[in-house]
Amino acid sequence: MDNQKSGILFAIGAYILWGLFPFYWKTLGHVDSMEILMNRIIWSFALTTIFILIIGQRKAFVQDLQYLWKHKNLLVLLFIASIVVSMNWFLYIWAVQQDQILQASLAYYINPLLSVLCGLIFFKEKLSKALTCSVIIAAIGVLYMVITAGVVPWLALGMAVTFAIYGVLKKKIPLAAVRGLTLETLLLVPVAVIYYSYLFTSTDTAFLQIDLKTDILLVLSGVATAVPLIFFAKGAQKIPLYMMGFIQFLSPTITLVIGVYVYNEPFTNTHFITFSCIWIAIIIFSVSAYTEAVRHRRQLLTSKP
Repeated sequence: MDNQKSGILFAIGAYILWGLFPFYWKTLGHVDSMEILMNRIIWSFALTTIFILIIGQRKAFVQDLQYLWKHKNLLVLLFIASIVVSMNWFLYIWAVQQDQILQASLAYYINPLLSVLCGLIFFKEKLSKALTCSVIIAAIGVLYMVITAGVVPWLALGMAVTFAIYGVLKKKIPLAAVRGLTLETLLLVPVAVIYYSYLFTSTDTAFLQIDLKTDILLVLSGVATAVPLIFFAKGAQKIPLYMMGFIQFLSPTITLVIGVYVYNEPFTNTHFITFSCIWIAIIIFSVSAYTEAVRHRRQLLTSKP
């Protein structure tokens, strides 16, 4: 199998797993969202550390630590990134447990468009007419929901904004995906352990208190976090960015189908119009990304002697 085909499979695998996350968090519906988050942090760190040792990247991990220690500004950015992505994780888990899966889906449809805006604001990237049109249409869809339903989709916007900010911060920090996740969770592990210690002494907790199935699912939340990220990293290395852009919409689509057809969340006319605007924006966004990539490739080929 050539690199591109394996890259496509890895990317599809990552986004399918991310799309299926609602099943996982619903299974842990009897556990408080904050406790799930603490477990996700602790076990993600433990399991990614083991993975780094297995693949022989211990030396590279130590070098990352030394690099961050020398560049304190990057260490601060990484700490902020770890807090922001933890907020994103919490909002996603809470949304699923509160029967707001459609908002989670909406968030990850909106996110690529927000990332474009972040590129414009923070990295002075140029916004083409097609991308400008995409952002405006998506904004109209969200605004329609606010006006018609009288409800601001705070959960969706919160998840989309936190993940977009996380992307901006990660772009400024030169770390490999898996080692980066390990370092992010390392910075939060002390907070998670202290908070968990408080939970054990002050309230009822689920871990080691309910049943073996719950304990296993909480531990495996680390695997659920790390595996799709590893797949994503492998896929991103082997396929063009525009192709990754197409594939990424698998995740919110799967989540949307799960929310509507498995958990029977209401999909009203307002939802339909809002999501239709988002889908139109995504089509314009994707076609624009593809044509730009093709044009760039042609330029490279014609410039070769």
